[in-house]
Amino acid sequence: MNPPSPSSENDALIEVHEHLDSSEVAAVTELVNSATTSDGVSPLSEHVWLHLRHGGDDHDHHFLVRTAQGEVVGYAHLDTTDAVAGSSAELVISPESRRRGLGRLLVEHLIAATPDGRLRLWSHSEGDAASALAASMGFDTLRVLWQMRRSLRAPLPHATFPAGVTVAPFRPGVDDDALLALNARAFASLPDQGSWTREDLATRMAEPWFDPQGFLMAWSGSTLVGFHWTKVHGEDHHRHQPIGEVYVLGVDPSMHGHGLGQALTVAGLRYLRERGLDQVMLYVDHTNEAAISLYSHLGFVRWDTDVLYRRST
Repeated sequence: MNPPSPSSENDALIEVHEHLDSSEVAAVTELVNSATTSDGVSPLSEHVWLHLRHGGDDHDHHFLVRTAQGEVVGYAHLDTTDAVAGSSAELVISPESRRRGLGRLLVEHLIAATPDGRLRLWSHSEGDAASALAASMGFDTLRVLWQMRRSLRAPLPHATFPAGVTVAPFRPGVDDDALLALNARAFASLPDQGSWTREDLATRMAEPWFDPQGFLMAWSGSTLVGFHWTKVHGEDHHRHQPIGEVYVLGVDPSMHGHGLGQALTVAGLRYLRERGLDQVMLYVDHTNEAAISLYSHLGFVRWDTDVLYRRST
């Protein structure tokens, strides 16, 4: 734990922990429950919430805001492991302690703890307070995402691919260039995704969750026309029930309207179910009507709304 850092304005103390003990978890849980009751929405994603309940793992940074009397009135979770997109954080302030500058104080400490000053800040609602704080501290709205989910226990349709299309797992070191070229075509309107480089790909492939068998590549002859990269949260160092994710689904523009996106999605869901998973999630931009229509047709329902703010250096 780092030594507490005081704020002369409100006498708050900031503590930074890699792990939380049972009393700290209980205090933050009470804080989160209070905020959820007050706001009508949980301030933390399920992913962070599960980490919190289990005390965190070796990649977590937990920030506690305490009053001079030792009461926990604020909490933040910081993840600095994404070298490509930058650090990301989620936070909550007690309803009774808001409008005292504690949110700003906490964000300042989060920025200072990042490796390079870049920070992505998640808000699990589109509230005015979060938006105003982000704007005042130099954050821009990066994305508004719907989180959608479905049960993998529910029936799945067959994966019916267009004529001449075959599917095989990704081959690291062999399919890299074809993947990056297709990724650029498929996400030309989304620079953060479409501008991936070999380094970006290598960084993700080095992650412990990377599984080439769950990275499905659709070929028409020798031409890559689509891919579905699945991901599993909660294995390896994580301490909670794993959940599958439709991580990236890309289809060549020339194949739009041929059912390839649906076939690839179903094939990936079937793979995740074969691994024994019960649930699958995905994130989709709220303006992407075509994707929302596809996922809704496959049984996904809107689970939550996340707003991502970004601060660049």
